Amino acid sequence: MARTRIYGVSTHLYHGQRLSREHLLEIGAQGFESVELFATRTHFDYHSQTSIADLGGWLSEARLALHAVHAPIGESFANGRWGPALSIASPDPEARRLALDEAERALQIARRLPYAVLVVHLGLPKTSQSVPGENSRDAARRSVETLARLAEPLGVTLAVELIPNELSRPASLVHFVEKLADTARLGICLDFGHAHIGGDLVDAIETVSEHLITTHVHDNRGRTDDHLLPFDGTIDWPAALTAVQKVGYDGVLLFEVGGQGPTRATLQRLREVRGRMEKMFTL
Repeated sequence: MARTRIYGVSTHLYHGQRLSREHLLEIGAQGFESVELFATRTHFDYHSQTSIADLGGWLSEARLALHAVHAPIGESFANGRWGPALSIASPDPEARRLALDEAERALQIARRLPYAVLVVHLGLPKTSQSVPGENSRDAARRSVETLARLAEPLGVTLAVELIPNELSRPASLVHFVEKLADTARLGICLDFGHAHIGGDLVDAIETVSEHLITTHVHDNRGRTDDHLLPFDGTIDWPAALTAVQKVGYDGVLLFEVGGQGPTRATLQRLREVRGRMEKMFTL
């Protein structure tokens, strides 16, 4: 009997806008079962209990489950530009405290709206402007342990995301989960696009498989983080999905795509992508 897979969509699709009821209805109308909330205050005010209550109503109306919340990585996002970065791995105590406070606020959504996973970044992505020492492994460990203690009574598990920096490569994340962080409420979020930029996606899937608890599914051409729809970039999807099946991952496949034209059309294409993936899983 074929396994029933769950597919979801990240509100990253609407990241440049204030999240609304209509956005969630669009997602639900295309047959998706779950969402990940991208917690940036210009997109969704997770400080506001009124906003959280509204979100609960919208999810119910759209028949969507809140699978995950993406912890804040920037203070704002507008006109295609990020505001000041938030890093729980910052070696600067004040900067780390600010990032940790915002992550805790996003975690507390679970008091009103239960969800399974809080996705966190260990530091900032590596770029040509990166500053040596800006991503502290010890600061990341202390932050994750703090969040995990707060997450436990809420029934939330933390997922450290594979991103392009030294702390967050596949083997580094496995080491962090197994050897460094003193908590059992910790797994890995496999970001397909980031893994593709970093090298061998299939190898990344196999490396993180024992700790894989959620995903970000999108495509690119191997150089920049474009958040394209699957099959629009250069990822070898038959090989990637075979690896997913081989390691026995049966959690949510969460599309984290960017806005490329009207969102309704993007979601219609994602529905077609889902069907194409399902056929590959049954081969």
